Amino acid sequence: MDAKDREILRVLESDSRIGHEDLGTMLNLSKAEIIKRISAMEKTGVIRKYTAVIDWKKAGDDGVTAVVEVKVSPESEFGYDRIADRVARFPEVKSLRLVTGSYDLQLIVCGRTMQEVSEFVSGQIASLESIRETVTHIVMKTYKEYGCELQRSEGVERLPYSF
Repeated sequence: MDAKDREILRVLESDSRIGHEDLGTMLNLSKAEIIKRISAMEKTGVIRKYTAVIDWKKAGDDGVTAVVEVKVSPESEFGYDRIADRVARFPEVKSLRLVTGSYDLQLIVCGRTMQEVSEFVSGQIASLESIRETVTHIVMKTYKEYGCELQRSEGVERLPYSF
């Protein structure tokens, strides 16, 4: 992967709908070269998925999101990987990370209601053999998601930006 590939990735991360021709113009590459480079990055798994940031509250379907911290007893041969693979298979788990600090794994879990999230965490996650402890934080409001501002209070000015 070279500098041009990294530039392509930065642009796609901010706007995955940009056309190949526009991207080529921005980066001084031909449309064919852009298609070739993106295709190669898709095949090797560098580009995993194209997605949209959706304000579910505005869409009228604002379920419940929770940040779940999990303490795990790592396995001697597999460490955290095997339990992480198992947890990642649940459709309710939208994100899963190995983190530093008091807990080992951080999950983003979504459900229709707090009861549904609670039942999922207690019934499916906490009951797994390697899980020692969980802490669940319900997301009350999302202000920014993947670099996109979702909520801005009226009368709040943008912060000044300078170098």
